Amino acid sequence: MKEKFWKLIYRIIFLPLFFAGVSLGAFFNSKIRAGMRARKNWDQKLIKDLARFDRSDKLIWFHSSSLGEFEQAKPIIESLKSKGKYIILVTFFSPSGYENSLRYTSADVVAYIPLDTGKNALRFYEITKPSFAVIMRYDIWPNHVWVAAENNVPVFLVDATMRDKTAKKNIITRSFHRSLYGKMARILTISESDLKNFRYFGTDPSRLIKIGDTRFDRVYERSRVAKTKNLINSEITAGKLITVAGSTWEEDEEVLVPVIKKLLEYHSDLLFILVPHEPTVYHIEKLEADFRGVTQTIRFSHLNNYRNEQVIIVDSIGILLTLYSYCDIAFVGGSFKSNVHNVLEAAVYGVPVIYGPKINNSQEVGNLTGSGGGFIVRDQKQMYRLFSRLITNSAYRSETGKKAGDFVVTQIGATQIIVDEMLKIMEGRSSESRSA
Repeated sequence: MKEKFWKLIYRIIFLPLFFAGVSLGAFFNSKIRAGMRARKNWDQKLIKDLARFDRSDKLIWFHSSSLGEFEQAKPIIESLKSKGKYIILVTFFSPSGYENSLRYTSADVVAYIPLDTGKNALRFYEITKPSFAVIMRYDIWPNHVWVAAENNVPVFLVDATMRDKTAKKNIITRSFHRSLYGKMARILTISESDLKNFRYFGTDPSRLIKIGDTRFDRVYERSRVAKTKNLINSEITAGKLITVAGSTWEEDEEVLVPVIKKLLEYHSDLLFILVPHEPTVYHIEKLEADFRGVTQTIRFSHLNNYRNEQVIIVDSIGILLTLYSYCDIAFVGGSFKSNVHNVLEAAVYGVPVIYGPKINNSQEVGNLTGSGGGFIVRDQKQMYRLFSRLITNSAYRSETGKKAGDFVVTQIGATQIIVDEMLKIMEGRSSESRSA
C-alpha cells in the first residue's frame, strides 16, 4: 500500500516539478540543454545500437550520474568482461559523463538514461531486457528501479554512501526511501558507517554488505599503467626532489605559490610541477607572472627546451596520474577552494599527500589523514613548515609516504567482492532456468 502511495506521489508531484526545473534550467545552462537535445528519439538510438549484438548474451546495465562515478564502475566492467560474454550497456544522466565515455572500449553501448517517467522506464526495459542492473553510488531513478524490480531484474547499488545527517532520514521522505531501497538485490557500501545508515531504512541485513570503494582498485590499476609512460626525460628529474601540485585552482595557488617561492630561496634541488585544474591561457600566464622575478618557469609543452627551471607549469590535460608517479611529495588542489580533488591518485605512489581544509566532500581524505599518510594545512605558515620538514627529513618523508601507499593498497579488493556477488546471482538464475 505504501509503495503504491509513494509511486503516485513521485509521479504526480515530484516528476512534474523536476521536469519544470529542468526545462527552466535549459534556458540558462548549456549542459542541461545538451542533455535534453540528446535525449530526443533516445529509444530509436538505443534500438539501433543494440541491434549489432547477439541478444542471447546477457546484457548488464551500468548507470552513473557522471564521469567521476563511472570511473568507479570501470574495474567492475573490466572484470566481468574477462569472465564471460556480456553486453555492457552504460548510461549517464550528465552530458560530460556521456561524451567522455564514448571511446571507452569495454562498454558496448553508451547512452543517456531517459527521463524517469513510468512510460520511459518501461520502454527502456523492453528495449534492453537487462539481466542485471548496477547503479553507482547514488543516482537512483525510482521508475527505472521499480520497473526493473517488477520484471525480476536484480539491482545492485554499488559504492553506496550515506551521510549521518542526510535529508533522506526525515519523517516525510523516510518511508519513500525505505520502499525504494527495499527493491535493491544488494546495497554494497563503502564503509561501516554507510552500512549503519542504510540499516536505518529497515533494509534486509542479508542484502547489505560493506565492501569498500572500487576507486582504490581503479586508481591502483591505472597507476600501474601510468608508471610505464615516459612523460619527462630522466635528465630533467635526476637529482631533484619533486613536488607535484595537482588540480590546483587560484585559491590553492594563493597559498601555495608564496610557499614555493620561499622554499626555492633555501633549496636548489627542488622541482615543482604545477598542474592547474583548468589550464586556460589566462591561468597559465597568471602562474608565470606570479613567479616572474623570483625564478624561471617553463611550460610542460616546452620541455624540449628545458634549462634547469625549478617550476614546470603543465599546460595540457589528462596526464596528472602519470605526473604523480614522478613526485616525492604531492599537493592536491581544490582543498582551498571548495572541494578537494582525488587524493588517491597521489597516495597510490607511496608519497606524503598535502591538502587544504576544504575536504568534507571526500570520505577517504579523513581516513588518509588518520593513517598518517596525508596532511591538512590551513594557511601558508602551516604549509611552509610541513614542506620544510618533508624536504629536509628524508626518513620522515619515506615513513609518511609508505603510510599513504599502504592506505591505498590495503583497501584494494572491492571489485572482486562485487563481481562475485553478481555472478552468484546470475549463475543461480541460470540454474533455475535450466531446471525449469
